[in-house]
Amino acid sequence: MIRILAISGSLRKASFNTGLLRAAEAAAPAGVTLDARTLHGVPLYDGDLEAAEGVPPAVAALKEALAAADGLLLITPEYNNGIPGVFKNGIDWMSRPPGGTDLFKGKPVAVIGASPGGFGTILAQNAWLPVLRTLGTTPWFEGRLMVSRAGGLFDREGNLTDDETRTRLAGFLAGFAAFAAG
Repeated sequence: MIRILAISGSLRKASFNTGLLRAAEAAAPAGVTLDARTLHGVPLYDGDLEAAEGVPPAVAALKEALAAADGLLLITPEYNNGIPGVFKNGIDWMSRPPGGTDLFKGKPVAVIGASPGGFGTILAQNAWLPVLRTLGTTPWFEGRLMVSRAGGLFDREGNLTDDETRTRLAGFLAGFAAFAAG
């Protein structure tokens, strides 16, 4: 059984990216468990808070899930042509002790995302590369999934309604799971 931790980088209830996360959970191939998570409850990183109270419970749960995972799937929105602050903040928290960057070292990782624009999340996905390199992950470059013009592919609740995108997502997940299995 391959276990993939999948994190949506959006906090919106009807987010296209959280909808893509739910669709990925449903499209996971046989033999793959997709542990779907969001960043709800993760506070802004504050070294004084960390020193006084330690790792917040929401961060500890993400770190435990990452330690147990065979791979990491980041489902990223794109804000102002880059990585959303809330998502980067979550990864920054996860890279702190205990475990720290060792949790990421060698971990297979893939990045996907959905956007209302015509280019999907290509710039956000590219912006993740220096972060993933710094953390020592092993990015999967064989597949790419950018869901563009997402407004026409999701319903008002943020659920994926497009069969072609579902098919592309299932193929992507199968390829990434095979990579994560090593």
